[in-house]
Amino acid sequence: MTKLASYYVPGLYVEDHSIDVPLDWRGLEPALLAVGSTMRRGAMPAPIPGAPESIKLFYRVLCAPGRENDDLPLLVFFQGGPGGECPRPCSPTSDGWIAEAIKHFRIVLPDQRGCGRSGRVSGKGIEALGTRATAAGANPARAQADFLKRYLASSIVRDFEYLRLTQFGGKRWVSLGQSYGGFLTLTYLSLFPAGLAACFTCGGIPHVPASAAEVYAHTFPRMAAKTQQYYERYPQDVKRVAALADALSATPVTLPDASPMTVERLQLFGSDFGMKPSFERMHWIMDHAFEDGDGTLGNANPTISDGFLMSALARTTTATNPLYWTLQEFIYADGDTMPIGWAAAAEKAGRPEFDPAARPLMLTGEAAFPWMFEEMPELKPFAPAMDLLMEDTSWDHIYDPRRLAANEVPLQAAVYFDDMYVDSALQLDTLSHVGATHAWVTNEFEHDGLHGDTVFKHLFDEALMRGDLAGIL
Repeated sequence: MTKLASYYVPGLYVEDHSIDVPLDWRGLEPALLAVGSTMRRGAMPAPIPGAPESIKLFYRVLCAPGRENDDLPLLVFFQGGPGGECPRPCSPTSDGWIAEAIKHFRIVLPDQRGCGRSGRVSGKGIEALGTRATAAGANPARAQADFLKRYLASSIVRDFEYLRLTQFGGKRWVSLGQSYGGFLTLTYLSLFPAGLAACFTCGGIPHVPASAAEVYAHTFPRMAAKTQQYYERYPQDVKRVAALADALSATPVTLPDASPMTVERLQLFGSDFGMKPSFERMHWIMDHAFEDGDGTLGNANPTISDGFLMSALARTTTATNPLYWTLQEFIYADGDTMPIGWAAAAEKAGRPEFDPAARPLMLTGEAAFPWMFEEMPELKPFAPAMDLLMEDTSWDHIYDPRRLAANEVPLQAAVYFDDMYVDSALQLDTLSHVGATHAWVTNEFEHDGLHGDTVFKHLFDEALMRGDLAGIL
């Protein structure tokens, strides 16, 4: 185990670690690699031109001060995303679930490959990969696309299983998956159930079989409903958002990074409408959208304020996690499929209420669109690869329905009834076909409920009383 540092933050003992993992797991198994076998089974995958053979997997380990040397059960956290790094806690209470979990577990926080400090994927890196592929006489876009396919669930879960086997002595661990982390949980249960002692998920049960088109058919109506709820709470913002959209349509406007501020980009402001207090965040951004000091919209052509443009950039850029939009639709690809073909854009095109010219303006949620890769500087380098990935029909298998049906690992899932991102009906349908599951359906919380102090404690207490944690604690 390569320990990079150990230190304390208030209420937590922290260790930073890093290990090497294969970029391409195809034909390799974590258990065999853990004992030194590098032989690949089946057909040898073609090397990805310009790509490294291995990448770094970074992870943190937390425990309560004074328990550094105790033999504690392990809780591994699967972060949401895709492309999201693990929490950087300032204290146990800065992310609500940690305060409860640290009482019982040693917490393992791996940054998923490609994000945080785990061999991060960026626009600059993708461009450099394309340059190396070109020098090797290969198609740079194809090399970039094949490289990005190595950053999805099948690879992420194999990283985690290899980590468990090599750095934690093969000790089974309890998992906690937030959002996309719940998708990873079902992949882990499909591939390596013996590594898991129990599982918790929050707002993150995918529909199996997976379909991006089905997901957006369910979630676009929720996006419209959330936008309407926002307007009902702050009716004065109907006029302000419309005036802003009209101003953006009338005259070209650029953001501080020189990218265009368009109505379509304004619609992205709904991306966090499935979390709290998103309506309030939106309301206060709109509060200073225009130069007119008192906010009166008497001017037919109001001037957009520089402060708003700075807020707009901060709200919509993914410079710190470009894989979020890049991989957004590919997390639904499982095995041999029809081309994904920009599923969210196709769904939006069939809903006239989401047209940029429609008023009141509807805002979109967790949905990526082709224009983002043409206009946003952090995403432009990914555009050639995206064109190929959207037409690909062959992906790694990430779910095993038979194994999930026979699952014996206790799974406790928080299903948020009004979840804007992961439809509750689809979650419950999946859970009805997975063994040893228990769903807690609630409308008290939005998609980010785990970050408060109630959700994990509720799930933990239910599992404890049911006996699902017997022999673990």
